[in-house]
Amino acid sequence: MGKRLITSVVALSMLTLTACGTLTGAAVGAGSGAAIGAGTGYGAGKGALIGTGVGAVAGTIYDFYKK
Repeated sequence: MGKRLITSVVALSMLTLTACGTLTGAAVGAGSGAAIGAGTGYGAGKGALIGTGVGAVAGTIYDFYKK
């Protein structure tokens, strides 16, 4: 439970800095992660969680360097 709380706080903090790219990256990452997870047998839910995190970070980095 503690890791989820920390992850949520970090994610919300990143949203205040660069919301658009972060949200788009998270959405694309969730979809891609779910598809990859389901295709590999790892599980769509776990793949979506990992994809959301990776996509959100990538979107934040993109927005940070874009500005």
